Amino acid sequence: MRRLFAIFTLLIFAIGATYGQDRSVHIDCHLYPWLSNRIILDWSDGTLRWSVYRVDKHSGYEEVIAPSRLAMTTDRGVWGEGIESAEVERIDGEKYDGAIINFGDYSVELRSHVDGVAYRFISTIESDYMIIDELAEFSFDGEDNAWIPYVNYRPDATSDYATQFETSFENTYTYTSLKDIDWRRLIFAPIVVERNDLKLWISESNLEDYPGMFLSNRDGDGVLDTEFAPRPKEVEQGGHNMLQGMVKSRHNYIAECHGSRSFPWRVVAIGEEDCELANNDLVWELADECRLEDTSWIKPGKVAWEWWNDWGLEDVDFTPGINNETYKYYIDFASRYGIEYVILDEGWAVKGEADLYNVVPEIDVKELVDYAAERNVGIILWAGYWALNRDIEGLCKHYSEMGVKGWKVDFLDRDDQEMVEFVYDVAEIAAKYHMLVDYHGVYKPTGLNRTYPNAINFEGVHGLETMKWLGAEHDQITYDVTLPFIRGAAGPMDYTQGAMRNAAKGYYYPDYSRPMSQGTRCHQLAMYIIYDAPLTMLCDSPTNYEKEPEFARLIASMPTALRTKRQITDGAIGEYVECWYSDIQEGISYKAGLNGNEPRRVTVCIPISIEYESIDLYVDGARAEEDGTDYQHISIDFKKFKTYSDLQIDVDMAAGGGYLMVIKGKITPVSINGL
Repeated sequence: MRRLFAIFTLLIFAIGATYGQDRSVHIDCHLYPWLSNRIILDWSDGTLRWSVYRVDKHSGYEEVIAPSRLAMTTDRGVWGEGIESAEVERIDGEKYDGAIINFGDYSVELRSHVDGVAYRFISTIESDYMIIDELAEFSFDGEDNAWIPYVNYRPDATSDYATQFETSFENTYTYTSLKDIDWRRLIFAPIVVERNDLKLWISESNLEDYPGMFLSNRDGDGVLDTEFAPRPKEVEQGGHNMLQGMVKSRHNYIAECHGSRSFPWRVVAIGEEDCELANNDLVWELADECRLEDTSWIKPGKVAWEWWNDWGLEDVDFTPGINNETYKYYIDFASRYGIEYVILDEGWAVKGEADLYNVVPEIDVKELVDYAAERNVGIILWAGYWALNRDIEGLCKHYSEMGVKGWKVDFLDRDDQEMVEFVYDVAEIAAKYHMLVDYHGVYKPTGLNRTYPNAINFEGVHGLETMKWLGAEHDQITYDVTLPFIRGAAGPMDYTQGAMRNAAKGYYYPDYSRPMSQGTRCHQLAMYIIYDAPLTMLCDSPTNYEKEPEFARLIASMPTALRTKRQITDGAIGEYVECWYSDIQEGISYKAGLNGNEPRRVTVCIPISIEYESIDLYVDGARAEEDGTDYQHISIDFKKFKTYSDLQIDVDMAAGGGYLMVIKGKITPVSINGL
């Protein structure tokens, strides 16, 4: 009945488009004529509504998102209500089909892509105005299930969301029906909704000079609503070491606008398989193109990092800590293993002052930068939001002239319009001085890394740092195999992997100074391929890595800037994930698997389009479910391959385990494992 209703509805739309004035527009992507995602904008009753259908020539039409309200309330009236006429301009893009529907002071742009749909508002007003609020409904059935991350704050039963707009955007995922979503709590994007036989991934793109999108379900039905943080009125220095901006009051509007502009895209990726969600590139494709004329100086790489291991060096003839001797040890380690960067995390500047010019006496930044440069290692400095925001231009100029390669900026913890402006300002100004930016305590990626590629990585992840303090009741393993399908689809993520103390289930406990990971050593190893991170941490102590130099050399050699070269090939949200990576120029390929909490056997297919030099397989050891550090390195004799079946290897992943296959040899650019 649902499909019959959808067909009837579409016929009505078609009739309306044939006779008289159009009161709706529907857009199909032309790239796959037999299968399309149709986005419809309708204003037949004078009110804007959008809906989405899956159009399959073999099985008919399937409603994906039921007609849903969209509107913007401005200080000049409501956009999306009282509509009497419109002008439609259709667009044939290279990778999409679209249309711009003009309603006077504003337009709505629609796009249909192979892997999803999107829409956005566009203003044509040339003067100043305010956006009081925005409504973007996503209408489903209350029985539909979803994977959602609540903000990491538990309010009382007042449903007052004001205190929830300040969050680090880090939490695990809750699997729930839409009707059972906690109406008191905000949800941050991305999320995934299961709709009949389809999966829908919801987020936003091109978030610039505008607050980020939260979701909620105030009514306990199947309709998700949007919530936006009002623009701050009073912000005071406070929080962690006086490095955060604490909002004391807010305006009664969400954004100040100055002239014509476009607003962020509301994005829905659609797939039948979980892998399709993980591989979608809609956020990137919808973002503004690169604004930098020269990007040759932007160098991805790996980072030796001290905060997670608490500056934990062993058997050294100095006192480890925040001092030049410790950092020179990290630099020497990075140089020996070909690691591109070392981070000076919190503590190099005097605490409590939020003054990045005021360096502690134990640290000589210039001496460390010069020492590192002689060893082909770059230095990145950690900075709290408030401290960097006091003088972005001056600090970038000062430290870039010293030779510092970038910033790891932390404790943003908001995505209101003011904070989004800061995120763009840092990227733009840092680029001027050829500095990278790694954002922590930040909202999900929304395409900034396309517009400013020096914005090289983003947290917004419940990453390995939480293993320093969370108890054994916490299930990080399920999160690890959920992450690539949801948050990972938005863009790069700084999970900070690389733990050497690996605890199988039942053996983990939190230890702040000598932390461990949940799961096996191969579970950590697989993350370097499966997680997209152009700036990738080696989070453990150099002395722990040096105890196992073969393994240290392996992870130090792992590729970065993965997204254009890797593909999620198999998996299920919350259960497991497999990934294929291929670099034709370097003549190297990887196949990696990351497992959830149940032991799993997978068949790894070795591509036939490679002239092999070596094949190495790293798998969970026989005792991995008791000793998480147990792994086995197997060199495969590829000369024995005679038939296609020889090219398939069964791999057993332990609970919380994983595997990695490294294939070296000349790669034929066509048909690598079907990719």
